[in-house]
Amino acid sequence: MFISAVYYRYWEMHISPEFLFIPLLSAIWIMMPAYVPNPVAAFLGGGRPIDGGRSLRDGRRIFGEGKTWRGFILGVAAGVVTGLLLIVAQQTFGITWLPGLTAPVVFFLAFGALAGDLAKSFLKRRLGKEQGAEWLIADQYDLVVGAVVLLLIFEYPWVTANFSPLIIFWIIVITPALHRAVNIIGYMAGIKDVPW
Repeated sequence: MFISAVYYRYWEMHISPEFLFIPLLSAIWIMMPAYVPNPVAAFLGGGRPIDGGRSLRDGRRIFGEGKTWRGFILGVAAGVVTGLLLIVAQQTFGITWLPGLTAPVVFFLAFGALAGDLAKSFLKRRLGKEQGAEWLIADQYDLVVGAVVLLLIFEYPWVTANFSPLIIFWIIVITPALHRAVNIIGYMAGIKDVPW
């Protein structure tokens, strides 16, 4: 009986809705400036490609026709604006139970997301994958890797103060789902050629 009571109390304290829900919201809150740039770049991109149409010695493009300066710049700008709006909302409404974003953190999240996408495109071209070809895991987590790498380099204290194991878990879980949902919407709207 005593053991059952202790177990129930442990479950109540550690697996409560708040225990799971707040880290989930925190994961979305932190990553929102990184989630926004890619769909915005796809929607508003076009124009001059970042690689200028150049290829490497393997005969393949550096990044590909789909990675343009306009898409990159507008995507990063959209991520930064999103993050700044979150900062304003947090300060205005006193949302103290979510991680506190800062302007540098927001920039590195937005820039890192598209930098990660560029790095993935570079590797896809080297592996002979055509533009739009599906690459499981890499397609879903490139933005996370790019954003987190920049944060670890330039905002390490912020990362250690705000990334808990549960938040990391939720980022890993929700990123593929959000990525696929946004791409399906983009495909149905005619913005993307493929639904992944």
